[in-house]
Amino acid sequence: MKKFIVSIICVAAVLSGCGGSNEPETKKLTLLAYDSFTPTEGIFDEFTQETGISIEVILGGDTGQLISKAILTSGNPEGDVLWGVDNTFLTRAVNGKVFSSYTSPQTKNMSDDVVALTQPEGVVTPVDTGDVCINYDKKWFAQRNIAPPQSLDDLALPLYKDLLVVQNPASSSPGLAFLLATISAYGENGWESYWKKLRANGVKVVDGWTEAYTIEFSGSSGKGARPLVVSYASSPPAEVVYSDPPVNEPPTAVIDTTCFHQVEFAGILRGSQNEKAAKLLIDYVADTTFQSDLPLTLFVNPVNKNVSLPEVFTSFAAQPEKPYTMDPAAIEKNRAEWVDTWSSIALR
Repeated sequence: MKKFIVSIICVAAVLSGCGGSNEPETKKLTLLAYDSFTPTEGIFDEFTQETGISIEVILGGDTGQLISKAILTSGNPEGDVLWGVDNTFLTRAVNGKVFSSYTSPQTKNMSDDVVALTQPEGVVTPVDTGDVCINYDKKWFAQRNIAPPQSLDDLALPLYKDLLVVQNPASSSPGLAFLLATISAYGENGWESYWKKLRANGVKVVDGWTEAYTIEFSGSSGKGARPLVVSYASSPPAEVVYSDPPVNEPPTAVIDTTCFHQVEFAGILRGSQNEKAAKLLIDYVADTTFQSDLPLTLFVNPVNKNVSLPEVFTSFAAQPEKPYTMDPAAIEKNRAEWVDTWSSIALR
């Protein structure tokens, strides 16, 4: 790790050579992230030991809230680095001039399809991937001898009335991803009709993932009333890891035909006074030490190909073969109209 940090300091274009005058200009960096950013305590200690730079993490709501605030403070940011803008919000953040341009050389250790989503090139660095999918409470369906739904179509059937909770796409990244999945599935001429069916079938809308999954959903800690929830393909292994008492299998499962593929990015906030040091932090979160921590803390897939997934993750996280996707530019062009139309249907 030390050789890696020193090499970055020496070769970065912003520096003219190695030595005391070219040390990073700060002893502290502030990392802004969404509320569910929960890496292992002490994960930045190695970075601090090698650079002398400490990391303060400030959490700022769901991804949508985080990006909205970053746009409002563009050029005069509340931190140095932002973690967690995904492909559903990336173009909005770029157009809002949230980031200074920097992409880590660690992208050489990432797959071409992940790097290709980094548009425009040179602005942000991919840090993880995942899929937003419908999760279900296995025990709830088994006790009632009801087969869980198998598709987006099934969610609108009378058999599943009043069972689904989703997040508001105006404020929630998984909520937006699920809306985009339905638009991708049913097209411009069909998605509104589909949501009218969901509304008639009793879909419940809440602001964010935490409320939906940990309060309203019956299969997790909140023991709510609804056995279907918009969450992640990796939520089942999280249930195993955090279960108390321990369990060998998760109480939840994923409907992998409902998934929307997400890629998350980290970037340097425009206006940061600590860009040299911030570049080192971007490199660190894309390197193996931090990437190895992601599967069992944030429950996402690392983008660094040199990281192996733990067994509990490979055993229980869904790996959808054909998740829904959408061009980030199309999302940016239509997001406001789509969300407004969705609101007129789902919230009236």
